[in-house]
Parts: sequence; structure tokens; C-alpha cells
Amino acid sequence: MTATHPRTTGTRKESALSFLQLSASGKPREGFARYAAPGFRHHNVYFPSDAESLIAGMDENARQHPDKTITVHRALEDGDFVAVHSHVRLRPGEPGVALVHLFRFEGERIAELWDLGQPVPKDSPNENGMF
Repeated sequence: MTATHPRTTGTRKESALSFLQLSASGKPREGFARYAAPGFRHHNVYFPSDAESLIAGMDENARQHPDKTITVHRALEDGDFVAVHSHVRLRPGEPGVALVHLFRFEGERIAELWDLGQPVPKDSPNENGMF
């Protein structure tokens, strides 16, 4: 995918967070246009590895879950890598999913993306919780 908007000032971490917010709020095409590098690739096992397939999946998810929220609990930047630990709820009141997104940047653009998720249990013996 060819980026059409130059990156604004800010850190790679800020770019990754903005990308996630746009994607979660039903605007993945805007997120990709602003932040994805040409030749972007991802490792989500449920979609082909091209950007268009992932955008289509994100669009469909946003249509199915218009009340989806993402709460970022931590974000770390180390050189060309950013890691984001967040809590996504598809509907209000549900336990949701704990997610970790790993971004690899080339220059100022996201070149590669991994995402790992785990459902948040309603009850857990661990008093610290997932966040």
C-alpha cells in the first residue's frame, strides 16, 4: 500500500497508538494511509499477509462491533520496534481480550505488524489480573 499522507511529528510509539485507534474506530484505511510503509506486511494468521486483506477484515470487524473500545495500558518504544499492551472490548460490559501488538518500523512508517490476543476470563485465580 502506498502511503499518501506524510507522517506528522511525533514518536513511533505515537504513530503506533494512532494507527491502533484509527483501526479500532473503523478507520483502518486512514490509519494505513498515514502510517503504513510501502510493502507493509503482517502476521495475523486469519488473513492473507497483504495490507488490503487486513484492512477489509478490520472494516468488517468495525461494522460488526460499532461499540468496540480499545484501552491502552502500556506502550514501549525501542529503536525500530513498538509494543502495545491493550484491552479491547467488542461490546460494553463484556470481559474482552488482552492484546499485544508488535510493530516494526522502517524509517517513520510501519513495515511489519504482529498481534497476539488472549480472552480475559470472567474469573481468575490470579489477583493481579491481565492488566
